Formats: sequence, structure tokens, C-alpha cells
Amino acid sequence: MRKLKIVALTFLAVLVILSVFIRIRYGGGEYYPNLSTEPLFPEDSLEIVFTYDQAFGNLAVSKDNRIFFTVHPESRPEGDKLLEIVNGKAKAFPNEAFQDQFITVLGTFIDKNNVLWTIDHGNHGLQTVRLLAFDLSTNELVHDHTFSPEIAGIGSFYNDLQVSKEGMVYIADLNLFGKNPAVVVYNSKTGESRRLLENDASVYPQDWIIRNNNMDVTFFWGLFALKPGIDGLVLSANENYLFYGAMAHDGLFRIKTEYLNNTSLLPKELSRFVEQVGPKPLNDGLSIDTLNNVYITDVEHNGIMRLSPDGKLITLIKSNKIRWADGASFGGDGYLYFTDSALPDQMLRSKSHMKSAAPYHILRFNPKVAGIPGR
Repeated sequence: MRKLKIVALTFLAVLVILSVFIRIRYGGGEYYPNLSTEPLFPEDSLEIVFTYDQAFGNLAVSKDNRIFFTVHPESRPEGDKLLEIVNGKAKAFPNEAFQDQFITVLGTFIDKNNVLWTIDHGNHGLQTVRLLAFDLSTNELVHDHTFSPEIAGIGSFYNDLQVSKEGMVYIADLNLFGKNPAVVVYNSKTGESRRLLENDASVYPQDWIIRNNNMDVTFFWGLFALKPGIDGLVLSANENYLFYGAMAHDGLFRIKTEYLNNTSLLPKELSRFVEQVGPKPLNDGLSIDTLNNVYITDVEHNGIMRLSPDGKLITLIKSNKIRWADGASFGGDGYLYFTDSALPDQMLRSKSHMKSAAPYHILRFNPKVAGIPGR
């Protein structure tokens, strides 16, 4: 009996110590101030484009308005993971047979050469982290790269990505559990990869508790709070700058791509080239137009905000239809399309809960900017 009591007390002590460690490393924080303004566009400007019975991840819209999306890997997808909307229905892309090659595909981007790029974080780096690209004129696979464990190790979470016309790939590793966020730069011509700005203050989360629909986004009785590092990133219209922001951070930053692409610069040297361009809400995805206005999803206040080049932040649209604005992409028609992943209704949730929270939506509205946005 005495031995049993000692074992029980030891187990309890270990549990308490582990809980304290998790709380210190992953929990706590303060509430973020509300930066939203009176919406520029009325709520009826918002249109539901597509509904689905599983939770959306990211999306990409081509210049001829083909819409591609992923099913969010945190929802533990059943069936197809990368799809295209064809005649009002979701169709596996590039086909049904290819779906077995995806593990946790999430990020999508269509470059100026009309190539669809996807990034698969391989179940937080526990499996293969893979970059795939498809020529949309043929729907054929044209690039396939697997990242080494040194570049995409255990705990990595490759999320959003951007690709230049010359084939430079910029990936946000938000590194939620490893807490080691970075910008990954991959040269698709040479096959060389580098982790840059690793744990820099601009990519690392601050101590904010995200509130969504009046509830804290915390788990396990508050021991774990969702505080991701770098998430959204976008290239400027001329591809001279990469804009980016950590989800749980108050600032939007940029750095010249010439510095990111310069392999003679040591990774630790890059911090001095980072510029803060303005404030932002706690956000998920980003998009950008031809005037370099950055569109920022506001995950706490059911809306989309815009930061102008002069640093002015305004709310464009707000609606209770938006539970958690996630990935965003301009179409050739001038509309800004975005997924509503409803992330708090899928992350660490049961399948029955996710089904009760369905349907999930892709939405759009027209911000009315000059030219063809984002192209």
C-alpha cells in the first residue's frame, strides 16, 4: 500500500510539473485591443461562393477565376484534400488517384506563370514535407520537392506560400508546437533551401490570447493558447518585397526579396533589413493588390481589414457569416475570395462537433481597386 501511495504521489507531482511547464510555454497572455473601424462596405456586399461539408483550409483563384482549395488538415479530412470547384461542385485535383500522395496539404498559391503551388507540412514535420506544383494549362505535375529534416524538422508547420515569376518560393513556417518559426526560402531552379529570420521578433508570436466569437481560443482548461508565429505572407506587385505577419503579433512587416535571395548573407544578418509597415489585427491569411494595399483577415472580429502603403488600417467588411477568415486570394474578376475555416470549430474537435458546425463557406467581395488586383 505504501509503494502504491508513493507511485500515486510521484505521478501527481510529475503531472503538476508538466502542467506548469505547458502553461508557461504555451498558455497565458493578454487580450488584444480592437483595431477595427466602421466597415467601408456594407454586409450585403459579401457573397457566399461555395459551401462544403468539411472545413476549408487555404484557396487560390486563377486569373481566369478557377478556384482551388484544400480541406484543412486540422479537421482530419475524409476523402479528397485538394479540390477545384467545377460547375458548382468540388472535384479532386488533379484527379482522384493523386489524393493519396497528400498527407496534410494546406497552402496554395498561383504564380504569374499560371502554375498552382501547394505545400504539405507532413503532419507537423513528422512525415514528408513536400512542395508540389501543377501547370494549370495542362493540370500536369511540373515540380516536386521534398524538404530535408534540417529545413523542415519535427514541429514545423509549413503554411502559406508565395512564388515569384522566377521561381523563388517563400514559405511561412509558423511552427506552432516547436515554437521555432521562420521564413523558408526555396530556389526551385537550384533546389537550394534556407531557413531565414528564425525566431526573429517579427516572425515570433507575442503573448496575446485570441478571442473568437466571444470565446478564448484556448485548450486543455487554458493550459494551451493558440499563439502561432508567422502565418500569412504576400509578395508585392513588383515582387521586390515580401510582406508577412505572425498571427499573434501586433505588427505587419516587410523585407526586400533581394536580401532573402542573397545566399552570401548569413541568416542572422537579415534582421536588420526587416521593416515594420504598420499595425494589424490578429490575423490568419493575407492578400495584396496592384497598389500594394495589404488585405488582412481579422480572426477576432469577423472581418477583413486593409493596410494601405501609408500605414492606414481600416475595416473593409464585417459579418457574422465570417467565423474565421483564413486563406485569401484575388481573382481575375477583381473580387477578393477567402475561406472561412471556422478554425475553433475544427482544431482538436471531435468529428461530430465539426459536422454539427457545417456547412463551411468560401466567400468573396469586391474591394474596388484600380487594375487587376494581385496580378
